[in-house]
Amino acid sequence: MTVAQPAAIRRKVEAWLSDDDDHAPAIALRAEPVWKDEPALTAGDTTVRIVPCPTPLAARAALHDRVDGERLVLLTELSDDELGDGLLAHLSKHHVRTVQPWDVVVAMFNAATVDPTLAGLGRWVADALIDHVPASEWPPASGTVLTRDHALRSLAAELFGMDHDEIDSAGLMEWSTDAARVLRLGKVADPVLDGLTGYLAEVAGGAVVPVLTAARAGNGVDAVPLGLLAGVLWPGPTGSKAATSVAVARARLEPWFGGAKLVEEQAVAFAAAAEAWVDRVIGTGDGSVEANRMLARAEAIAADVEATSLLGGSNLLPSGFVHRLREVAAAVRLAVPAANSITASSIAAAQTALARVGEHRGGDPDRLKTMQMAVRLLRWLATDDAEPATLHEALHRQVRDDGWVDRARLDIFAGDPDPQVAEALHLLHQAVDARRARHDQQFADLLAPATAGESEPGQLIHVEHVLDRVLQPILDQGNRALLLVMDGMSVAAATELAESLTRMGTWTELTPGGGPRTGVLAALPTITEVSRCSLLSGRITVGQQAAELQAFQQRYPTGALLHKAKLRGHAGAAIAPDVAAALADPAIPVVAAVVNTIDDALDRSDPGTTVWGSDTIPGIRDLLTLAAGRIVIVLSDHGHVVDRGPEAVYRPSPSSENRWRPADPPPTGGEVLVRGSRVAKGGGTVVLPWREELRYGPRKAGYHGGAAPAEAVIPLLVFTDGDDAALDGWGAAPVPSPAWWRETLPAKTPAPAPAKRTTSRKPQAQAESLFDPPLASTDPAAEAAAPESGLVTALLASELYKQRRDPRAPLSDERAAALLNTLIAGGDRATMDTLAAHAGIPAGRIVGVVTALRKVLQVEGYPVLTVDPDGVTVKLDRILLTDQFHLKGS
Repeated sequence: MTVAQPAAIRRKVEAWLSDDDDHAPAIALRAEPVWKDEPALTAGDTTVRIVPCPTPLAARAALHDRVDGERLVLLTELSDDELGDGLLAHLSKHHVRTVQPWDVVVAMFNAATVDPTLAGLGRWVADALIDHVPASEWPPASGTVLTRDHALRSLAAELFGMDHDEIDSAGLMEWSTDAARVLRLGKVADPVLDGLTGYLAEVAGGAVVPVLTAARAGNGVDAVPLGLLAGVLWPGPTGSKAATSVAVARARLEPWFGGAKLVEEQAVAFAAAAEAWVDRVIGTGDGSVEANRMLARAEAIAADVEATSLLGGSNLLPSGFVHRLREVAAAVRLAVPAANSITASSIAAAQTALARVGEHRGGDPDRLKTMQMAVRLLRWLATDDAEPATLHEALHRQVRDDGWVDRARLDIFAGDPDPQVAEALHLLHQAVDARRARHDQQFADLLAPATAGESEPGQLIHVEHVLDRVLQPILDQGNRALLLVMDGMSVAAATELAESLTRMGTWTELTPGGGPRTGVLAALPTITEVSRCSLLSGRITVGQQAAELQAFQQRYPTGALLHKAKLRGHAGAAIAPDVAAALADPAIPVVAAVVNTIDDALDRSDPGTTVWGSDTIPGIRDLLTLAAGRIVIVLSDHGHVVDRGPEAVYRPSPSSENRWRPADPPPTGGEVLVRGSRVAKGGGTVVLPWREELRYGPRKAGYHGGAAPAEAVIPLLVFTDGDDAALDGWGAAPVPSPAWWRETLPAKTPAPAPAKRTTSRKPQAQAESLFDPPLASTDPAAEAAAPESGLVTALLASELYKQRRDPRAPLSDERAAALLNTLIAGGDRATMDTLAAHAGIPAGRIVGVVTALRKVLQVEGYPVLTVDPDGVTVKLDRILLTDQFHLKGS
C-alpha cells in the first residue's frame, strides 16, 4: 500500500466537506498509516486533522481526543471488520473509503470520467497531475471525459512553464533558450519525464527526444546549437573518408545527450527545428543578437568535438558559408584556363559549388555576389574570342559583352578577405585581364587608323553627332526629351543604372529597332573638356561649362542645359524649382542635365565597388519623376578605368594628365598614337594608353582620357514611360545581358576553345547600320530554343487550356510553349531575363507575359506558376500542372 499523497488527501477532504448531507465527524481513508505533512488542513472555516491509525485503538483515541468543530481524517490499512461497528458508526459512509487517484484527477478537471487511454498509461500520470496542480487549478476538460491529450498537454505546460499552444517543436526550441524554465525539469521525477517525452514526441515530432535528452543531461540551453550541428552530421555522407569523420563527430557529441545516440529521424527533425528557430528570430531586433549567439555557440561546440571541418554542410553557420566559398574558390582555380582552354565540366563544377553558397541563409550577400561574378567570368572565358573586323564591331563588343565583363571584373578585383578565396580570384582576374587586354589592344589598333583616316563613320555614332542622330529625330516626332549626361559613366556602370531604372516599373528601355544596345564613340582624348563639350556643342571642340551652355542654347534656343550646381533645390526641395518647372513646361522641348556623381567619385571615392543606380546617384530618381511624359536619353561623355592598386604602372610624362600625353616621345608598350580632326588636344596628335593600369599623373581612384574601350565607348540608353512602340526607329529592348551572364552552362555542353588570335587586319570601312543585328554569337550558353516537351504539347492541346485562354489578351501558343519549355529545361525554374531571352520577349514586357501565363495556369487558385519574392525567379510546379490539366499520361 502506498503512502497517501497530501494533494490527493486534500482533494478527497474537499469533496467530503462539500457534501451537505454528510455530517460525520471523521472519514477513514485506506492508506499506509504514515503522514509527514502538516498535521492539520484548513478547508474554509473547518480544521481537519490527519491522524495515522495503525490499530483500532489509535482510531478510538483520535475520535476521543477530537475537539468541538474539528473533523478527522483517519489513515488506516484496517478493514471494516477490524475496526468494528462501533467505530464505523462515527465514520463517513460507515466504512473505510479508498483514495482513487483517478477520481481525484477527474474531479480536479471538472470531468466525469477518464479516457481509458490516459488511465492506461499508469499511476505516474495521476500522481503527477495531483502533485503538480497549478495555483490557478487545472484547466477544465472540454467535455465530460478527461482526454489523454488534454491531461498530458496541461501537465507538460505546467512542468515546462509553457502555454498550452506552445507545445510543439517550435515552442520547445524557444523553451530551451530560457535557462530558468529548463532548470525546472531537474525537479521532475524520471518516470514523469519519460512518460511526457513519449507523449511530446507524438504531438511535437522527432525533435522532442534530442531536446529533452540534452536537457536531462544538463545541456538544455544548448539545444539550438546542438540542433544546428545535427543538421551537419545527419544524414551522413556516403564517401568513406567523410563518413568516418562524421561518425567520429557523432560519437564525440553523445556526451551532450547524456551518452544517448540519436537516430537519424530524430536528428533530422532536431536540425529542422533548430534552423527554423534561427530563421524565425534572426531578423527581429534583439532576437538577432540571441540567434548570432546560438550560431557562435554551435561553432564552439563543433570545435570541441573536432567537427569544424564539416561545417560546410550547414546552411546557417557562418563557418559553413566560408567553407562553401572555399569550395567555389577551389572549383574556380581548377577551371581557370591553362593553355587557353577551359572545360564545360569545370565550369559546371563551379556552378554547382556556387549554388550551395546560394543555399546558405546566413551568408554575406556581397561575398556571394563576388563569387557569382567569378563564375560568370568563367563562362565568358569559355566563349569564342573572335577578333572584330571594324571599330563598330569593337564598340559593340564593349557594349554587349566586355562592359558586362568589366562590371564583374571590378567585383573580383575588390576581392574577398579569405586567403583561399582571394588566391582563386587573383588567378581568375589574371586570366580575364589577359583576354581583356587583347580586346583593349584590338580596339586601339582599330581606333587609331579609323581616327586618322577621317572616313565617314557610317552608322557608328560619334559623340559630336548624338544631338543630330539621336536627340533630334526624337524631337522631330513631336516628343519632348530629357538628356541626362552622366559624366564619366562607363558601359559597366550603365548596365547597373539601367537595371535600377527599369526595376522601378515606370520606365521601359528602348533600343534601335528593338535590337541590342548600341553605343557612342567619345572624342579624343577622352576627357570632360573635350568629349562633353563636343557632345553638347554638336562638333569637336574644347571648353568648360560656359562654352557648353552657349553652344547648347544656340542649338536649342527654347531648351535648357543644367549643370550640377543648378540641379539642387533649397531645403525641402530635392530638385530646384526652376528645373522642375522646365521639365513640366511643354514649351521646352529638351532639358539637358549634367550629373557629375560618377566622375567626382574618380577623385574622391571608390568607383570600382560602388553599384551605380538610382539610389547611389543623387537626383536621378527625382529627375525621372519630374520627367514624366518625356523620352529620357541617358549617356555619358566618356567612361573610366579604376586604379589597379599595386598592379598600376606609372610612366613619367611631359604633361600632368593622367591618361594622355603629347606625341613626343613616341608610343611604347601599352600606348597608341592617334591623330586626326577628332583629336582635340596636342595639336591633333596625342599618345593614349590602351592598357588600363597605365597612368602618367598622380594616383586617384579612377582615370579617363585614354584609348581603352572602358573610356572611349559611351553607353547609350533610351527610356520611355509611354507606349514603347510609338517612337519610330526604336522598340522595346530585349534582355540586354549576354547569355553567359545569366545562363548556367550545362556540364555536358562542350565549351569551345577560344579562337586563336588572328593577325592584325587593315581596318574596314564602317558600313554597318545603326539598326544592324548583333554579330552572330558563338557563345556556348547562347539562347537556343528549349527542347520541346511532350507535356507542353499536351497542355496546349487540352480543352481546359483552350477554355482558360483570355480572349481579350491572348497569349499565343508559341510564346506559352517557349516559356514553359524553358522552365522545364531549367529544372522547373528560370529567371525573368532567361524567359524573355528564350521566348523573344522584350525585357520590359516579360513580367506582364508571365502574369498572363500564371492566370491561365492557375486553375481554381492553385499556384502552378509562382514568382519568388525578389521578382526575379519563376518556378513551375510540374506535378500540379499535370494534375490540374489532367495530363497524367503525357
